[in-house]
Amino acid sequence: HNGIEIVAQDEGSGIDDISLAMQDHYSTGNTLGLGLPGTKRMMDEFSFDTNRRVGTKIIVRKWM
Repeated sequence: HNGIEIVAQDEGSGIDDISLAMQDHYSTGNTLGLGLPGTKRMMDEFSFDTNRRVGTKIIVRKWM
């Protein structure tokens, strides 16, 4: 497959409630709250792993 893969990773405190974080307009940082759900809608594949002690890793892919 031809496409693009983006990996975003941090060493923060993780995502407490994944289902809440995936809802439009939910934000813990006083933002629009469209980043994660908007990205999921635009991409063909979307996965993430989050852990309170390790951080969060998000992998997205868009196929051509």
